[in-house]
Amino acid sequence: MNVPRGITWPYALIALLAVAAVAVGVVRPQLVSAATGAKKKPGATALIKQNPPPTLFTDAEIATIGKQAAAQREKADALFAQWKKAHGTTRDDKAFAAWAAQQIPAPPSAAQRTAELRQDQRLAKARTAAGKKAATWLELYGKKDVWKLYLHDQRELIPAAQGRAEKAELKAALKMAKTISDRLAAKEKQPAPFVLDPSLRPDKHIKPGAKGPYSYPSRHAARSAAAVTFLSALSPHRAEDYRWMRDEVLYSRLYMAGHVTGDLTAGTLLGDLIGDYELAVSGR
Repeated sequence: MNVPRGITWPYALIALLAVAAVAVGVVRPQLVSAATGAKKKPGATALIKQNPPPTLFTDAEIATIGKQAAAQREKADALFAQWKKAHGTTRDDKAFAAWAAQQIPAPPSAAQRTAELRQDQRLAKARTAAGKKAATWLELYGKKDVWKLYLHDQRELIPAAQGRAEKAELKAALKMAKTISDRLAAKEKQPAPFVLDPSLRPDKHIKPGAKGPYSYPSRHAARSAAAVTFLSALSPHRAEDYRWMRDEVLYSRLYMAGHVTGDLTAGTLLGDLIGDYELAVSGR
């Protein structure tokens, strides 16, 4: 595996933030500790500084799932236009969450899911130590930390008040993506690939007859897509980097049999809708 061209800036950013975090960390924790006696939970910057990204998957490896994810963008925009026409840009998270859940297609048939499972099985046979390391990092930080780190970089260039608002908006989008995807997963009850075939992840210790955990739609995909849609609108010239990271996260979920393709495309559609919504109601 190698690092694709054109994406060196996230690593340079991480290094820069690491230096800043060390400098700030020498003083701030002492002040917080002295004032409150409590330790502050590490933020995304500190967490990734402690565990920098390994070499990730190549462009060739992530290309197919990237194209499938990108295809959800047009669908999401068309669907959201319907919501916006009926509801405008007034925030109504409860109503939107119910509506967005209804836009996600029903899970693929059992036959289609079985066919998609074969891709996970092929990938499992070809796993490498480096691939497992990359997938583990992406599973851990691809949920929200890497997206918060990207936004941190953008916030360095804008007024503080605007930065705080955008941070809150991204947090809201990520939270909604998790909430809706979790509700749908509980409703649809589609077993994760490693439940359908426990040999894919023997470390999970799945009990015979287990039905969960469920994986449709993918929470990682929903969060990644929501973040990419939101961040790309704030900084369009970096959109390619955000999409690259999204595709890395999605591929990692196939690689370690957390999801099949249908889980990921459904999650991406949901996340794109949420990103569109957050941009609209926040006036971005």
